[in-house]
Amino acid sequence: MLGIPHYETDNFVWERGEVQRKFPPETRDRLLREAVQSEAWIIEGVHHKWGKESFEHADIIFIISPNRLVRDFRILRRFVRTRLGMERANYKQSIKNLFVMTFEWNRGFDRVAMKEITQLTEPYKRKRIIVKSNQEIIKYIRNAGGEG
Repeated sequence: MLGIPHYETDNFVWERGEVQRKFPPETRDRLLREAVQSEAWIIEGVHHKWGKESFEHADIIFIISPNRLVRDFRILRRFVRTRLGMERANYKQSIKNLFVMTFEWNRGFDRVAMKEITQLTEPYKRKRIIVKSNQEIIKYIRNAGGEG
């Protein structure tokens, strides 16, 4: 939409192919470093513990924190869509993955991950914006560009 290269952190972590496996941390870190050294970029994903370099180089850090039920719905929708082949997955999702994502990861996101993300981005709080949806980001970008 903006003509800016965008990257999913999942693609820094997972090697796509016939056999889906994790990249070694050195490869993951190199891919992130290459992305943030380019002139313009957008990086999205929930991987935050190893992404500090992107926070340093970012002009704006949007943290999207939707309601937990919205996240539950998205996890279920992604599971169904990837299992039906309607959406590409970085790894083969199973019922166990669905359970872990919904009942462990998502339940702990507000309590654990959001606190970690807030702490990690604290040094960059002047460029950190917490929103509930992608629509809020689009509105911010349009307003910043003078498009009202």
